[in-house]
Amino acid sequence: MHAMLEIGAPTFLQHDYTVCAKVVEGLLTTLTDGNGDVQNMAIKCLGPFVNKAPETILCPTIEKVSNIQAQNSIDNTIPALAVRAIAVALPHPVQGVARTAKVTEAYNAVSKALIPRLIGKVVVPIPNGKSMPPPPKGMLEVDLETGSDSNSLDLLVEVARCYGPMLQAAEVEALEQVSMQVLESEKCGTVMKKKAVTALAALAPFFNDNLLASHVSYTIEQLRQSYLTSQQRKLYITVYGSMARAVPQKFGPYLRTLAPFVLAPLSEMELEQQGEQEAEADGERDTEMEEVREAALVAIESFLQACAQDMKAYLKDVTEATIRFLKYDPTLADDDEDMEEEVMEDDFDAEEDDFEEETGFEDEEDVSWKVRRGSAKALHALIGALDVNDPALYGTIAPALIARFKEREESVRSEVISTLAFLVAKTGSSTVKQVSSAETNGVAASRKRRRGGSDVLLADVHGATNGYASPATPPPADKAGQGLAGINPQIVKESAKLLKSSTPLTKLNTISLLKDMVISQQGGLSEHADLVLGPVVDAMKTANETSSSLSGNALRIECLVLLRVVAENHSSKIIAAHLDKLVPALVSAAKDRFTKVSSEALATIEVFVKALTPPRSAASKKQNSEYIDQLFEVITERIGSQDADTEVRQKAVQALGLLIGRTSGSAGGNSLSQQNRFAGQQLIADRMKNELTRLSCVRAVDTIAVLAQSGKDFKPGFVNAVAVELGAQLRKSSRSLRGASLSALRMLAVNQAARESMDDATVKEVIEALLPLLQEGDLHMLGPALIILGAIAKEKSKLIATPPVISAICNITSDSVAGTALGALVACVEAIGKAGAGQPLMAALLKQGTQGDTDVSGRVIGTLLVSGGASVGVKLDSFLSELQTQPDEDKKCLALSVLGETGLRMGSSCPLTPQNFIPYFEDPSEKTKLAAAIALGRAGAGNVTIYLPQILSSMSQGRQYLLLHSIKELLQHSAAEEEIRPHTSALWNAILNSGQAEDNKIVSAECIGRLAIIDPTAYLPQLQTFLQHPSPLIRGMVITALRYVFSDTSSAYNPHLRPLIIPILATMLADTDLENQRLSLSAFNSAFHNKPSLVLPQLADLLPYAMQATLPRPELIREVTMGPFKHKVDDGLEIRKSAYETLYALLDDPAARQYLDLPA
Repeated sequence: MHAMLEIGAPTFLQHDYTVCAKVVEGLLTTLTDGNGDVQNMAIKCLGPFVNKAPETILCPTIEKVSNIQAQNSIDNTIPALAVRAIAVALPHPVQGVARTAKVTEAYNAVSKALIPRLIGKVVVPIPNGKSMPPPPKGMLEVDLETGSDSNSLDLLVEVARCYGPMLQAAEVEALEQVSMQVLESEKCGTVMKKKAVTALAALAPFFNDNLLASHVSYTIEQLRQSYLTSQQRKLYITVYGSMARAVPQKFGPYLRTLAPFVLAPLSEMELEQQGEQEAEADGERDTEMEEVREAALVAIESFLQACAQDMKAYLKDVTEATIRFLKYDPTLADDDEDMEEEVMEDDFDAEEDDFEEETGFEDEEDVSWKVRRGSAKALHALIGALDVNDPALYGTIAPALIARFKEREESVRSEVISTLAFLVAKTGSSTVKQVSSAETNGVAASRKRRRGGSDVLLADVHGATNGYASPATPPPADKAGQGLAGINPQIVKESAKLLKSSTPLTKLNTISLLKDMVISQQGGLSEHADLVLGPVVDAMKTANETSSSLSGNALRIECLVLLRVVAENHSSKIIAAHLDKLVPALVSAAKDRFTKVSSEALATIEVFVKALTPPRSAASKKQNSEYIDQLFEVITERIGSQDADTEVRQKAVQALGLLIGRTSGSAGGNSLSQQNRFAGQQLIADRMKNELTRLSCVRAVDTIAVLAQSGKDFKPGFVNAVAVELGAQLRKSSRSLRGASLSALRMLAVNQAARESMDDATVKEVIEALLPLLQEGDLHMLGPALIILGAIAKEKSKLIATPPVISAICNITSDSVAGTALGALVACVEAIGKAGAGQPLMAALLKQGTQGDTDVSGRVIGTLLVSGGASVGVKLDSFLSELQTQPDEDKKCLALSVLGETGLRMGSSCPLTPQNFIPYFEDPSEKTKLAAAIALGRAGAGNVTIYLPQILSSMSQGRQYLLLHSIKELLQHSAAEEEIRPHTSALWNAILNSGQAEDNKIVSAECIGRLAIIDPTAYLPQLQTFLQHPSPLIRGMVITALRYVFSDTSSAYNPHLRPLIIPILATMLADTDLENQRLSLSAFNSAFHNKPSLVLPQLADLLPYAMQATLPRPELIREVTMGPFKHKVDDGLEIRKSAYETLYALLDDPAARQYLDLPA
């Protein structure tokens, strides 16, 4: 039957009432069967049956199933389980989806039959005045009388979860009342009362304001009663915690009244009263009071996580209470605690002391550890709610946590360490942001965000070091950093004790704490490394020998991660004193048979390689050489090991590439012998032919090429062999392999030492491998391929200036290319021209003429004309003559583009003047006019002093649209900010006057934005003022200009924006014009992406604008008639789309989510 109901057609029982009635009778019979398996199968059949049966039999079925009496069974939960199966299977409402007729019918059945059976009365009267017999005694009423659990509360929870949004207020109130009756019943057991708490939490989202207020008032009155038992008090407090998690926004305002009742069991007064009562009772402890305190701490944790803003008034009380009970241990007198501290101090160096024996005794009746654990968890939530610079964090909370490292219960000890680690990590996230901001703001760099030009793309690499300087711990940047630095010695000292004598779990948590501290402080162990590194190595050894495989591996991995961050963030001198212990431990871990341990060890070895080689270890000592040889041996052994996992071999290859690269040159040559270096290079070349390690080997070659400093660093023939192999990989289908191979080839070509090691035959093979990439049109591959060709052209231009390469370059210019690909194309052509091999390329480009993109072709020809000089066989006058004599508009555009690029590159030595371009503003062709304007701007960028005054004087004579394009090009390409600065005022006025026309708005906005980048002190305040301009057109232009400011400036510009960005964003987001609202949201999104450090701290001030923009506005919805049809048009749709895009971007960013007040 179950299979038939599952796979049968949806309507095969819809109209067969007779069969449905017989099925119901049969299922009722089997539900009362004495065999449990039969009952379970009958319950499974009920779900699919009610989905196939007619809606009219739902109510009778629920009534009959809920009224069954088991004759031969002692299980009284069958009716509730069966009805629960029906409720779960029926269609129920889904948020955001329109309710269907079936969902409504299902709710009607629940309302008419199920809820009355639960509570024993009809809650919602039946419409049309129909009288019905009263329902039998409710299932929960029976449970209240007997005190037995029939799973009816589980059924109530499912009703709330499935149909809560459709429940009427009277139904919710009735279900709340019966749940409270169970909670307060003396007959009901603990399990039922816990279920009642769950039921109230499930119903809470559907309480109306009156019901919630009534519920809170009633519970407060009960808590004020003197006869209230500890068990009842615990339950009420537990309900508060559950409701805070369920409805934080609605429940939060009541905490002002409720919090004192929850904090009362944790007060000093009640603790003293308990002590007096215990003294009167001959030392017998009240364990129920301990449960009340645990419940209060759990509730406080929920309040802090879900309603942090509403708990601000009680943070001081919470701090005092949690610290008070963090050390609460009634089984130990104060004298015993002091004695224990002394014993631990005296026995610190005694390795044979056993931690568990040292920390006291076990008492099966002692549940105070639950209170201490609850305090630690509440402190975790409190730390999350407090500001990172709050003095209480390191003045009160951190010392209290450190003092409890001596905790005798392991679960509490682990929670204490985890809480302190959370505080340290929170401090680190704040400190790292401030340090990075200070570093970037301190750089005296250009405010413009530069994009890679030809000089950057083809700059020779001479043994790059990637900034691997020896690190030093930066000074604390804020109060939190100062607090962490102050307690650093205490943390290290207490952690060292735990590492010497504690359980594996405690050691794991302690090492994780130390790791977080090193990351947060970017060091911090310089003066205490001897206290940490030795015990960490010992912990790795003991974990391998004594612990289970799972816990031992986790501990060893965490130890390796700690060693890695220590090596990353500390000077090599500090690490050098402990290498005799560290290197053998790393070698042993790298040989481990467990893949995760071995992989982590190799990743740590990479960092140690950086620490032991120049420039970090500038004076390469013989001692370092010995350790590097040990690391080299284990790395090569893992690469060649047949039983090693693929991941391990890949990590080993990566480490070998770094080791060979870092020991290059005269400074690193003493660290690793030439024989070993050449052997390692040969191993990488051989392994490149293996499919499993091919990608890792390609990346290793990339690393070696970046760091090589001379041709002597390469084994003879190595560069030729790997270059040919890398060229062969460009034909593979794997995109990641092709990209990595192209990157490695690029580094071989750009590094002069590697480039000179390639012979002509190898260069020819590489060029043949690159030609298909020039023809595929893949811009991601095209740029690096052109850079390789340009680099090779410096010494071997004849091999580059071949017909296939020239044809490929001409092919590229026939398409519209932009961005980095265009920059790489120009750089390649420039290198060919400088090498004196540009004549055949120039001939081919001129022959192609206007067949391609005239702007791209013009830039390429202009670059070749300037870089090649007389060797290209064409002079500048030829293009001037072409411009003056040709009637064809495409040829005119090409000539103008060539002249503009030539003027840009020749600068003040260029013979061209503005009069060579301005007359063509009168050309009848619009395309020629625009080309002349762009060419004028580019030429002006090369000689601002001559061109800019002419452009400004022409602005008053009309043609503002074209001249604005010229100004845009001049500001975009020019690096001569000082030459532009004297003219900024005239530019500003001219652009503002011209930008009031609709056609000029976008170009004017970009020009204004670039002026604000050049002179922020003068023009950022003016932009802020113009946001209040009465004209929506001007305001829109300014908003667009600010978007360019946000996206096209580096971090060096941030000090100018910091005091203005939030008021600017708030003003533009409050704009009333529809189009400006959309632009404002786009500008907000741009500011968040490009200036997160300025926007995110004040996100709470800006987010309401974006949230408000997501709401539909009825006044913007209009009805449009189209023939016989009418449909609605929403003019606010684009605004809502922009708002949702902004919110999605905020939710997608981990840094932004920290500033969003999201419920737990």
